[in-house]
Amino acid sequence: MPIDPDRFRQTLGRLPTGITVVTFARPDGVAGGSPFGTVHGITVNSFTSLSLVPPLVGVAIDVRARAHGLLPALARYGVSILSAAQAGISDHFAGRPVPLAGDPFEELDGYPVIGGAAAQLVCVVVDQVPVGDHTLVVGRVDHARVADTSSLAYVRGRYGRVEPV
Repeated sequence: MPIDPDRFRQTLGRLPTGITVVTFARPDGVAGGSPFGTVHGITVNSFTSLSLVPPLVGVAIDVRARAHGLLPALARYGVSILSAAQAGISDHFAGRPVPLAGDPFEELDGYPVIGGAAAQLVCVVVDQVPVGDHTLVVGRVDHARVADTSSLAYVRGRYGRVEPV
């Protein structure tokens, strides 16, 4: 018999995970809007490296998320590994009412990513695989940028920071 979903969440909550914001852009030609068109972001902690050659990553998007509806037309996406100072940005893109001071986006290879993040990637979608109540979006990393800062982590329902030992 499968484990109860609440017990499963509580059990896996013991594993610290990094926090990312995955960004999707749609050109919309709206004057005065974002230079990237309509930008959508979603906080995700189900992010992983899949392969070094070629450089592949995977991100799992819940089928109930509004961003999931954008997946059929998705050709590229951004991943921003948040810095320890960006818990508010994580909350904002997780749907919690946290106002942001200004536009959180900056550009990497012409694609929107979160400014001030510990690391940023721009990926080309190579596959989308339904997996339970999520879709695993596999991306080939075409561009990456890193900053010298600590990363935001999440464990046991709370934020923390990841520092090298």
